[in-house]
Amino acid sequence: RAWLTEDTPSFDYGGCVVGARREQAVLLCKSPGVLCGRPFVDAVFSELGCSVEWLHCEGEELRPICEVARVSGPARRLLLGERVALNCMARASGVATAARRLAEIKRRLGWKGQVVGTRKTTPGFRLVEKYALLVGGIGTHRHDLSSMVMLKDNHIWSVGGIQGAVHRARQAAGFSIKIEVECRSVDEARSAAQAGADVVMLDNFTPKALEPASRALKSQFPQLLVEASGGVKETTLPGYMIEGVDVISMSAPTQGYKCVDFSLKVRKPGRDPRNPKVTSSL
Repeated sequence: RAWLTEDTPSFDYGGCVVGARREQAVLLCKSPGVLCGRPFVDAVFSELGCSVEWLHCEGEELRPICEVARVSGPARRLLLGERVALNCMARASGVATAARRLAEIKRRLGWKGQVVGTRKTTPGFRLVEKYALLVGGIGTHRHDLSSMVMLKDNHIWSVGGIQGAVHRARQAAGFSIKIEVECRSVDEARSAAQAGADVVMLDNFTPKALEPASRALKSQFPQLLVEASGGVKETTLPGYMIEGVDVISMSAPTQGYKCVDFSLKVRKPGRDPRNPKVTSSL
């Protein structure tokens, strides 16, 4: 509802032109990608009294140009929901498509850990982007600051040291919430584990430095979860998929994704919903 209000804060002038006669529109996918965002599109059009008939499943890989869904309802309300629904689906599908590529790398290499997306999401759009990560086949890490304690360098510097920060965190969080500590060396990671951290993040380690560090930590603390993070890209991801690393966190799936192109066109005889390029103006 807030998305719709943002797009139509007062009056829909264009809606006066088309009125309330019942129409059907076709939702087309015009670039390759993983279909994602069906629940959100359903919610948008349901709010407007329209119905959606889906022709493809959530998570399905689409090849353009293909018909994804049919949307029926009063013409004015179809157009009220058009841009909001398309914006949401384009972005959700973009995240899911990027996540699917990462999941495929993991599958191909047979790595047993988890690739996850970070909290670096679009303000106000986190639920959609985190959902899209799952549809694409990777994990979500923590959803927000209330989901898990993560002590980063600023926390530790403010308190004065890792052990003091972990002890304070355990007092605040109790026994039921995991504590993770960002570390820049094996010694820092050992200090965190000895203080009671459940997870250590080896931040900005190269694959060459990560392998012996994770092996040493797992040898001393077998139950400790080791996360690799910091500048990991799709092209460099395979190098981080080593034994001893349990989690690889990446911001790329929610910060550098390419949107999938969708369009919504009212069906009319003699009109091509694919909206082909104009090749001649004369």
